[in-house]
Amino acid sequence: MRIGNTEVRFFGGPAGCLGMIVVSILLSVGLTVLLNLLLR
Repeated sequence: MRIGNTEVRFFGGPAGCLGMIVVSILLSVGLTVLLNLLLR
């Protein structure tokens, strides 16, 4: 998986999938909070 020029390596197997899911949830929550703060 690549983010820009940085290669992100996750553990293989179920742990990797879980890590990806957790990261995406954290990113979406963080973006939502930022947007809420900006739009006040």
